Amino acid sequence: MATLDELMFTRAPTARRPLLGLTVLVVEDSRFASEAIRLMCLRSGARLRRADSLENARRHLAIYRPNVLLVDVGLPDGSGLSLLRMLAAATPRIEVLLGMSGDDHAHDVIAAGADGFVAKPVDSLLGFQTAILENLPKERQPATPRAVSDETIRPDLVAYRDDLHHIAQVLDDTDEDDTLDYITQFLGGVARSAKDHDLDAAVTNLIRLRRAGQNAGPGVIALSQLVQTRLAAGGPL
Repeated sequence: MATLDELMFTRAPTARRPLLGLTVLVVEDSRFASEAIRLMCLRSGARLRRADSLENARRHLAIYRPNVLLVDVGLPDGSGLSLLRMLAAATPRIEVLLGMSGDDHAHDVIAAGADGFVAKPVDSLLGFQTAILENLPKERQPATPRAVSDETIRPDLVAYRDDLHHIAQVLDDTDEDDTLDYITQFLGGVARSAKDHDLDAAVTNLIRLRRAGQNAGPGVIALSQLVQTRLAAGGPL
């Protein structure tokens, strides 16, 4: 006998739950960004699976076949573009391939074979649904007009703190340029998603110092201190 979960995800999409019946795999190392996408999937009727790295994404894909792949361009073990290229050429192909980033990687994502680009922060329910639905085959779309809701999704700050704890550990190893690349990419996206303008400014300052060929040490120290201040305070001030 089919379980309630299996019955739910074989039902046809509806106006209020236009992604019902779809499974979304999000490849995203930020807990805060992943939580926003989880809430959007919940409101839209989609089932969500998450991988926090390219390695874990490949493990998921060896077992499961999602309808939608949403992959961050910057991941701890490489670029999400490599995963998009691989899956764009695969047969059978995942129905919807989307890349996302807080930086302007739209051209790179489309060149990798993706169907679309999603700019971070991903906080608009309408934008999230549209990015998926406009690339789905017609037979997979709701038969009736969608009940439009441009709700802004705000994840719990517990996920934000998890991201800060993660990056505080990474900040202990800042000798390599690749590590600093990852720190600024990750923390910049988290800061913008959480609307933490001071943290975003500290990330921007570190990027500026590095691009100008200046000593990045003061920028790293300032960023690390601000992360610790946020952790002590429980979130953005």
